Amino acid sequence: MSSNQLAALDAALESLAKAGFAVGPEWEAVHEICQAHEGEMPYDAAHALCHRIEGDTWNAGYWYRRAKKPVQSGGFAEEYDGLKAEIAALR
Repeated sequence: MSSNQLAALDAALESLAKAGFAVGPEWEAVHEICQAHEGEMPYDAAHALCHRIEGDTWNAGYWYRRAKKPVQSGGFAEEYDGLKAEIAALR
């Protein structure tokens, strides 16, 4: 995964946060990026967050397992902060 790809995910997640973690165009953007990078941890973790936001807990659980992360249950902003830190560490 390139630094540019991670920057795109980072920017999309930031837009999703600014939109209040709601399903909509920002959610769609993150989801599309994640689908294009299945099998890579930060994307699978962000994919899980997307499905959690959507309310699809079964699908979110699948993506948490793919990302080798525990299922999250806290606030979306807290999970977002963790993802941002992980992405920054990879860049």
